[in-house]
Amino acid sequence: MEAIEFWKMSGSGNDFILIDNRDGLVKDEEMGRLVERACRRRESVGADGVIFVVGSDQYDFGWRYYNADGREVEMCGNGGRCVSRFAFLKGIAGPKMTFETLAGPISAEVNGRMVKVLMPEPTGLSIDLDLERRQGWKSIDFINTGVPHVVIGIENLSNHAVKEQGRTIRYHSRFSPEGTNANFMKAVGPDKLEIRTYERGVEDETLACGTGAIACALVASTRGMVSSPVKVKTRGGEVLAIHFQRKNDSFDQVWLEGNTFIVYQGHLHEEALL
Repeated sequence: MEAIEFWKMSGSGNDFILIDNRDGLVKDEEMGRLVERACRRRESVGADGVIFVVGSDQYDFGWRYYNADGREVEMCGNGGRCVSRFAFLKGIAGPKMTFETLAGPISAEVNGRMVKVLMPEPTGLSIDLDLERRQGWKSIDFINTGVPHVVIGIENLSNHAVKEQGRTIRYHSRFSPEGTNANFMKAVGPDKLEIRTYERGVEDETLACGTGAIACALVASTRGMVSSPVKVKTRGGEVLAIHFQRKNDSFDQVWLEGNTFIVYQGHLHEEALL
């Protein structure tokens, strides 16, 4: 395989490898293997996931998003913000765009480094899940914000065993076989949350998760803890803004807004994929 041009970008602590694959250089059957190897930290580029920009007959472009384990998933909020800025800077789309995902079409607006994306309408809201509670857990809820998320309200966020408990939830039989992401949330004001997230596919705590931030904001709103717009502070220290309209126990016009930055541009050599 010839050297593959890529950009490394970060969105509020989530880092991604972005590849313009509209020419089909990376074949569909090769994507998972490339992702698994390129995302290895210290041995390759290292990232939470890889985004392939592909063509679309209906929208400005399409994407294929893969977690670091080489598995394709429906949606990634912070990845959506990064790919939007990437597409704008590469001339693939204008500052307002719509792109195709497995979760449906996603609209986005780019304003310098700040990008906001209109997310799919959330589904499956379930308050007070019947799961065994651990010490310090105040609530257990669920919502799908493009990907599934369990949201746990806790008392002490800074010292919480996110990786251990997150892995247990991620592999719980209730969410089999696809699994779920696990978020641990604390309200710190009428419009402010702090969260930590364990992400399936990465299989670890990440510095940020856009769909997880949305899940926490919507669950907290349902519980009467916050109102839109909600500022969500991630583990990496970045603050994401979640805008939404609430109608009883449903939501629409859910926007995720935050900062992005370009880390570097380069070419992925075949030796990095060994």
